[in-house]
Amino acid sequence: MIQTLKRCAGLTLERLAASTLLFSALFFPAVVRAQSPLPDMAATRTSVSGQFAVIGAQQISPLARQPAIMTNAEMVRLDPALLAVSAERVKRQLWRQLGIDLMSQWRGRIVLALHPAASPDENVAIISTRFAGAWNYRVELPDVLSRTRLTRALTGAVLMELANRDNPGDRSAELPAWLTEGLAQQLLSDAPEMIVSSPNHAVNGLREDQIIDVERGVDALAKARPVLHNRPALTVEQLSWPDDAQLSGDDGGVYRASAQLFVSELLALNDGAKNLRAMLQMLPRCYNWQTAFRTAFRADFPQPVDLEKWWALQAVSFAARDASRDKLDEILSVPVEMRSAPTNLPVHAAISLQAVIRNFDFDRQTVILQIKLRDLALAQWRMAPEFAGLNAAYRRALAGYLGGRNGVAPSKRKTADTVKQLEALDAQRRAMETATPPDVPANKLQ
Repeated sequence: MIQTLKRCAGLTLERLAASTLLFSALFFPAVVRAQSPLPDMAATRTSVSGQFAVIGAQQISPLARQPAIMTNAEMVRLDPALLAVSAERVKRQLWRQLGIDLMSQWRGRIVLALHPAASPDENVAIISTRFAGAWNYRVELPDVLSRTRLTRALTGAVLMELANRDNPGDRSAELPAWLTEGLAQQLLSDAPEMIVSSPNHAVNGLREDQIIDVERGVDALAKARPVLHNRPALTVEQLSWPDDAQLSGDDGGVYRASAQLFVSELLALNDGAKNLRAMLQMLPRCYNWQTAFRTAFRADFPQPVDLEKWWALQAVSFAARDASRDKLDEILSVPVEMRSAPTNLPVHAAISLQAVIRNFDFDRQTVILQIKLRDLALAQWRMAPEFAGLNAAYRRALAGYLGGRNGVAPSKRKTADTVKQLEALDAQRRAMETATPPDVPANKLQ
């Protein structure tokens, strides 16, 4: 530990300035550190745990009543009571991701100060304050902003509170952009309804305990998949030094998707959540986040090159899994034309193999299923390993159903058994698509 602290100590003004600029860019425009107490302002709402105090703006931005804002699901109209609920939800989801006991006690108070938004993309500022030996935080928020920007700001504030809990100095922790961005995207995908927006009319008497937690999503990387389908994930170096366009999503969302995948794969490591918590605790005392990261993840990445090799493998594996999943989905769906009435135009749709077996005569089934058998055989050797076995199982099920009957339809029992078998394989496929694949330790790479 003494050696770790020695490595982490000794900030120069030039290094400190560079590190501050990196974290400042994340929150548009800055994270400010102060040495005075928080302003003495009465909060209009306090969250259930008491950690979040929301100061309501005296006026409401005219943007909140514009039709373009009211009909945009991505934009959030902030109300003190609902913002307190959203902040608690973000904290709980983030603590779950990092493996923190939800019953544990917070230490730093976070004030969320609302002001009338001047534009839909107005900046958010986070101010960290150390007073009387304790760190507290103030987040300056416009009352109209996007879900992504709000989640990122709340995620950053909660992460800073975690990082500064045992910080005895006057220098606040400086978070890497990929960590805040990646976790924010993970939370938005995992529980999209955790951010509560004000309705078009006022709500009176709302209690936070009446708003229950929403279920987490089944595929947290669902939004990242199409972004990274034709564009490679960014390297560790690129994740470490993003520009404004990447942080605002003007790069097509590649930075956000790459950061989410990077964080997701780190959390999937053995002790991944534990190591991220250790990294956060080291940040205030370390030269930069890279030093804290290497110390926390030393067992997984003994050398910096090990992290590069591991991440390159994860990115390639993700692309291969995604391509295999898409190809298998394509093969197992059957395009059809449907008419709701004889005089109506046909509607294009896709049905499952089970629907083909249930609804088509055996001669027509045979033509379709033989084509599917051929396609499965051609794709077998191009599948990612975890999908290759599933691909082979579908082939066996279809071959067993068709058999060598020379046009003789199978029995009703055989038909029912095959449909049941295909439904079980579909359930297995859905589980595989959303499950995290087995990780390859960095120290096993050659």
